[in-house]
Amino acid sequence: MAKKILFLTGDFAEDYETMVPFQMLTMVGHEVHAVCPGKKKGEKVITAIHDFDGFQTYSEKPGHFFELNYSFDEVNASGYDAFCLAGGRAPEYLRLDPKVIELTRHFMEAGKPVAAICHAIQILAAANVLKGRKLTAYPAVGPEVTLAGGEYIGVAVTEAVTDGNLVTAPAWPAHPAWIRAFLELLGTRIECG
Repeated sequence: MAKKILFLTGDFAEDYETMVPFQMLTMVGHEVHAVCPGKKKGEKVITAIHDFDGFQTYSEKPGHFFELNYSFDEVNASGYDAFCLAGGRAPEYLRLDPKVIELTRHFMEAGKPVAAICHAIQILAAANVLKGRKLTAYPAVGPEVTLAGGEYIGVAVTEAVTDGNLVTAPAWPAHPAWIRAFLELLGTRIECG
């Protein structure tokens, strides 16, 4: 059965962590509302591509323009079955928006499926919903998980961690594992044959 998913992104969110989850969740038949605080349906966010080039941290390159298909001001959390948060640089400012914090708390406290990747965990930490939870994130965000009362789990960049209604991953190379785990939480079945 198709679910209604709220998808949060923003300017300089990671390109793959915006484009790929949105497209994959839509592809399997879910209704996905892509939103950004301060923006309306039809407006765009600019993304950034984070590459792992062998430096001590990721490099950042220009991404694409991603068109939002729903207005943030019209979001009512009770009308959604799940929440998906893109990573990249956007979470560092998105977590300053009171409605983002309110939405995050709603989904976590209601036990609805939540998928967060990379730096999106900064939003969960700011919402104070990580106490006693096991999760992963981009390693540089690990200290924030610990300070917020969560247990940071270091995994390979291709892996995901599920704890109850929450599925997290360190970065976009984990998309297959992360999206698979999120689809399981959503009850989505894909049959090959």
